[in-house]
Amino acid sequence: MADHQGATTTEAVAADAASRVGEEPGAAGAPFARQYPGEGRQYAIGMGVLRAAATPHERKADEPLYRSLRIYAVDPAHTRLEGAVANVNVAYEPLEPGPVGKLIAVDDTDPTGRARRKADLDERNVLIADGYEPSLSDPRFHQQMVYAVCSNAYSAFRTALGRTPSWSFGGPDEPARLIVRPHHARMRNAYYERVDNRGELHFGYFPAGEHPTDRTMAGGIVFTCLSHDIVVHEMTHALLDGLRAHFMVPTNPDVIAFHEAFADLVAVFQHFSYPDVVRSAIRQCRGALEQAALLAQVASQFSRATGRQGPLRTALEHGEHREYRDDLEPHALGAVLVSAIFEAFSTVFRRKTEAIVRLATGGTGVLPPGELPHDLQQLLAAKAGKLASQFLAICIRAIDYCPPTGMMFGDYLRALITADYDLVPDDPWDYRGALVDAFWRRRIYPRTSQHLSQDSLLWQGPRVDLPPVAGLDFATLRFQGDPAQAASVEELRRQAAALGHFVTERERLEEFGLAAQDDPRLGPNAVGLPTVESIRTARRAGPNGQIVFDLVAEITQAMHVAPTADGPGFTHHGGCTVLLSPKGEVRYVVLKSVLGAGRVDRRRDFLMTNLGQRFWRVDGDRLQPRGSVFRLMHEI
Repeated sequence: MADHQGATTTEAVAADAASRVGEEPGAAGAPFARQYPGEGRQYAIGMGVLRAAATPHERKADEPLYRSLRIYAVDPAHTRLEGAVANVNVAYEPLEPGPVGKLIAVDDTDPTGRARRKADLDERNVLIADGYEPSLSDPRFHQQMVYAVCSNAYSAFRTALGRTPSWSFGGPDEPARLIVRPHHARMRNAYYERVDNRGELHFGYFPAGEHPTDRTMAGGIVFTCLSHDIVVHEMTHALLDGLRAHFMVPTNPDVIAFHEAFADLVAVFQHFSYPDVVRSAIRQCRGALEQAALLAQVASQFSRATGRQGPLRTALEHGEHREYRDDLEPHALGAVLVSAIFEAFSTVFRRKTEAIVRLATGGTGVLPPGELPHDLQQLLAAKAGKLASQFLAICIRAIDYCPPTGMMFGDYLRALITADYDLVPDDPWDYRGALVDAFWRRRIYPRTSQHLSQDSLLWQGPRVDLPPVAGLDFATLRFQGDPAQAASVEELRRQAAALGHFVTERERLEEFGLAAQDDPRLGPNAVGLPTVESIRTARRAGPNGQIVFDLVAEITQAMHVAPTADGPGFTHHGGCTVLLSPKGEVRYVVLKSVLGAGRVDRRRDFLMTNLGQRFWRVDGDRLQPRGSVFRLMHEI
């Protein structure tokens, strides 16, 4: 959102709200007539609500379930015996050459405008052969690689969230496609970029150094689009941006570090979906996942091609003790979070496999020297793969329980605990205890909790008695066949309006982290209209087969902080994430109040640090972003 100065009149705020849904106030031919109580005066509806209607291809009865495609499961520098090449089953959809699907379009045009040969995955011979042969030199395989890996990451999010993820770009009248450029430019970089209402993944390529430390040829071209980890990492940035658009705004040390950590976590846990890779790693580490370098490393070839001795990043600590400090470089800070969650995963894996190891060792639980028996390797690999998919689902599902802005690592711990408790209340293997212990060891503490006990970490319901939200019970909601899919854009807008009207009743504003425009606590600052950024239905299946339904929504409000002697002015956001039951009852309110104690001061302090100034510049008496967040981030 652009900065505004002095935009406190009703007319200015209404104009700002109208611009969010692509219309001028009172304009003829506007996409929606104003018909909901309070819209444009009490609240606005963000474009994120309307974009949620974008859907992937809906399979027809006579179409196949999957399309089998070959990929590099790690990167080209690994051997086939390590499971470097894998066949993946991508959800089927008809494809144009590119490949171009309904939600992902590969565009292999370089910066000079020269287009490479396009992969035609629907061509008969290619279809029969499971796609193009893995190749460093054939650009069609590169295109196939990014399409397949991005599609699988999208499917993982769709399964974990219990609904169709949406992008943070596009609109209600045009299909939103993520543009993927596998050979964007000659650069040691890859990044996600959202600009001019479109989203793109840019993958660079570069010559290896004179002394690479893996099987890469000295001076040979390294393609970031052929690194499984880099592709998943960048795709995760795009998906997370669709779930929480304000997480791309660098407002504190944690928020960008979280984006990086979350993307690495998804890449690491996706390794476990490739059985050959898991079996190879289990054989090498003899079942000790805390030593499974092949599974825990991120972007090994990218790093080693420049002469480094190890991967770009790893979830393993290798004898060091990672500890939270807010002065760490963002990737280093993100590595603290990654290692915490991987430690919790490894702890639960040991608990779940102790009985298997005891049976295999005659009750001693001590593995003899040498290679593990083949059957034991198979059992451990199967357990690791299943558990990794569960942890990945927990990590993704927790995003629905995160605040809409001002994200911190401690907030994520509370989101993890609450999301898992909602689906698995009894927790017989103590997943949640393992997470709490791992965060505690790294001094990651929630700012909003006084204890690390489960009851203290769970997000709470509203502090006052609230009636159910009229019009948001499942008896009233309209679906498109599937309860996870709203019937139409207009139905989404109706739901957002019902919630917006409910939360902006004056006596409820503070309960939802919002402020009235005449609130005396604002002082010289001004606030815009509260905005319903997104609203979506979630349908989740628990381990015992139970189905849990929720309505998840984000509401934000912009505060335009006036310049002071301490620094320039800037735009600051607050608000909440709201989870409602199928009866329309408010279950959780995850707050980041726009008037939260100390939030503006902490934001100003961060903006004055070296890291803050890397992302922000002073323009007159206001702060403005310097450019693409992830391009700047990956150059650090």
